[in-house]
Amino acid sequence: MSTPATTPLTYNLYVQQIANMAVVQTTTSNGVVVGVDSSFNTLIPQMLNYAELRIQRDLDILPSVTTNTYTTISGNNILQLGVNDFVTVQTLTITSNGVTTTLLPTTKEFLQNVYGSSSGSAMPQYFAMYGGDAATFGNTYNNILLGPYPDGSYTVTVSGTVRLPTLYDNATSSLASTATTFISTYYPDLLIQASMIYVAQFQRNFGSASNDPSMGPTYELQYENLLKGALTEESRKRFAGADWSPYAPTPTASLPRG
Repeated sequence: MSTPATTPLTYNLYVQQIANMAVVQTTTSNGVVVGVDSSFNTLIPQMLNYAELRIQRDLDILPSVTTNTYTTISGNNILQLGVNDFVTVQTLTITSNGVTTTLLPTTKEFLQNVYGSSSGSAMPQYFAMYGGDAATFGNTYNNILLGPYPDGSYTVTVSGTVRLPTLYDNATSSLASTATTFISTYYPDLLIQASMIYVAQFQRNFGSASNDPSMGPTYELQYENLLKGALTEESRKRFAGADWSPYAPTPTASLPRG
């Protein structure tokens, strides 16, 4: 199947949908749909930020898992990853002499106690997340502690999750009416509902003193209902569904993994 069996949202379609639901008029400028209300246009980037970040935090989206390679420095037990390389690190592997070894995650206290110096350097077997770089308060690197200290330059393959591209990147005359993202293609329903939660705050309809106090909670409820199904689906993709399978939950007897 070369095309998705959904109705994807381009940037222009997204803005039109939100504007219709928020009762905001739109116009088209240089091929990009915009609201006639400048305040509405101002909130669009952070509205997308709210919706897309929330979806990615709520769902462990399979396509967000990727890999990158790094090289150890002999006698240095710190492996530096660019702060934007990964959101969460999942695995580290080292390939040496044609053999790939998966490093085991552990605590930094274990590594500091057992591999506290470069004495006994060898190919690393363990790793621990160590924290951000002190120079920029974690704004440049995330440090990983290795043990034992590496005795040479090893190629380390790191897998983990990244932030998916935002739909706002497509707010240009060449992309606004054609390009989509993974979330706007496969989770357009969640994207709309999460965005409307943000819009409810923009329209001051989020509390008992608002004109429509049920607006915010209603969109929140709809988002939560949609999220339940999406969580199950993403789990099934990773064989983490019912009984550690790719199948949806059933009322039949369950078996433990093993």
